[in-house]
Amino acid sequence: MKRSEVNKIISGFRDFMNLHHFMLPEWAAWSPEEWKGKYSTCSEICDNLLGWDITDFGSGDFNKVGLCLFTIRNGNWDKKDKMYCEKIMAAGEEQETPMHFHWNKSEDIINRGGGNLVMELYKATDSDGLSQEPVEVSIDGVLTTVKAGVPLILKPGQSICLRPRVYHRFYGQKGHGRVLIGEVSMVNDDANDNRFHSKIGRFPEIIEDEKPLHLLVNDYPKYL
Repeated sequence: MKRSEVNKIISGFRDFMNLHHFMLPEWAAWSPEEWKGKYSTCSEICDNLLGWDITDFGSGDFNKVGLCLFTIRNGNWDKKDKMYCEKIMAAGEEQETPMHFHWNKSEDIINRGGGNLVMELYKATDSDGLSQEPVEVSIDGVLTTVKAGVPLILKPGQSICLRPRVYHRFYGQKGHGRVLIGEVSMVNDDANDNRFHSKIGRFPEIIEDEKPLHLLVNDYPKYL
């Protein structure tokens, strides 16, 4: 992805959050220059990968397969520190986050506003394939059984609890607009806890065609 594309996506994501009155921490607006010399006081942010996260999952087509994320808080499994995570995300109409599960993390995915969120779910087989068995999930505390792979619609205000080893992919429903998505979960560990059904790239390679508007989580090692 080009840095100019990433900058444009971040600006649009921020405007979308403002439209829904979702406010971010003050450091979300820092420029790369403002981060200089702050590692000692901001190590929790950097080490636990809080902040801006724009990915096309290696697809080369962000609008088709991609996701905007901002991790607001996150802990650390090894340190047993702050054993929870919160994210805010945005997905466009039919903009897919590919099929995956988490080995350890349980999470609530919440439609915070905008359009409808479509979820497709499968249990994982013993060999990590896609089971055709029905999937039992909690939707806002109500146990619900859904058929494997059948689209499940979450309207604004609704949420779903996903347990470990439940495959899921999601996208905005066509004709209903962009979706603001919340996530409240156990600690997030992208390096060790994600299992995608097909091979993907988690963090994109950035072509530096202009200056970063804000640092991405994968920029921290380079800049700090």
